[in-house]
Amino acid sequence: MTKDKLVKVVVIVLWLVALALSGCTSAGPATAPASRRVTLSMGFIPNVQFTPVYVAVERGYFAEEGLEVEFDYGFDTDLLKLVGTGERQFVVGSGDQVILARSQGLPVVYVMNWYRRFPVAVASLQPLNSPQDLVGKKVGIPAFQGASYIGWLALLDAAGISPGEVELQSIGYTQVESLVTGQVDAAVVYAMNEPVQLCQEGYEVSVIPVADYIDFVSNGLITNEKTIAEEPELVRGIVRAMLRGLRDTLDDPDAAFDICRRYVPEIDDESAPLQRAVLQESINFWRADDLGRSDAAAWQASQAFMRQIGLIETEVEVSTLFTNDFIPEP
Repeated sequence: MTKDKLVKVVVIVLWLVALALSGCTSAGPATAPASRRVTLSMGFIPNVQFTPVYVAVERGYFAEEGLEVEFDYGFDTDLLKLVGTGERQFVVGSGDQVILARSQGLPVVYVMNWYRRFPVAVASLQPLNSPQDLVGKKVGIPAFQGASYIGWLALLDAAGISPGEVELQSIGYTQVESLVTGQVDAAVVYAMNEPVQLCQEGYEVSVIPVADYIDFVSNGLITNEKTIAEEPELVRGIVRAMLRGLRDTLDDPDAAFDICRRYVPEIDDESAPLQRAVLQESINFWRADDLGRSDAAAWQASQAFMRQIGLIETEVEVSTLFTNDFIPEP
């Protein structure tokens, strides 16, 4: 090969290399777009009852919506105030608290139903065939506020029992201990929690679910009017991811429970059977043909009852309490 030909070959090779490098540096963005960080507030503490949310995180459903979720735990009455004032955007809370908040002028909106049945119940180690069996008995309740108290009042009202016919005591969250030691005859509980624990410990438990007597709105995802108006796609993404996690949990509870254990470190091998039973009982309250969708009649009945017993002074337009606009069509 002559010197001139060799120079031409070198030039061509260098030109091809430069072209290839140019193509590499110009293809696509240098970095992936950052995820949107969102705080999801949930009542209580890390718990097996939040399994569908943990599944949605672990399987990347929030990430697919461009979201990075951070959990914030607390009591739903306090968290709802933060959502109503715009200091938080999303909280998992109960429908009755939404009604209370709206009646006080807080612009909160329930955007996704989670618990299809109201989970509050009355449990006893003594036989209970009907609410009338509670007359003259000593009943413990965590506090004279919140969903437990409202559920208790709803049960009495539906059964035609005057509150004065039962001795109601505030016992905090000591229902299991108070029942086992005989400090109370019955206790207001969450049906998927204390009764399951007592059964696991070998006790025979009688349970009267409030949901058998009144169709009361229950737990779901709540946001505020500002977020809905300004960031509807954010709301839609949160709802879509949570519903996917819920469906997965219903379809394969064992796999969902394995994921839950990574987010609730308190679940060790000794407590795992109890917590798995709690999850199974919770599923009975979550299952529905139309996941996520609210029923206007239930909201109307719930608000009317709360007005009737004096928990709210005035009723608001039912359409302001909830929306199904972010629930995918079946």
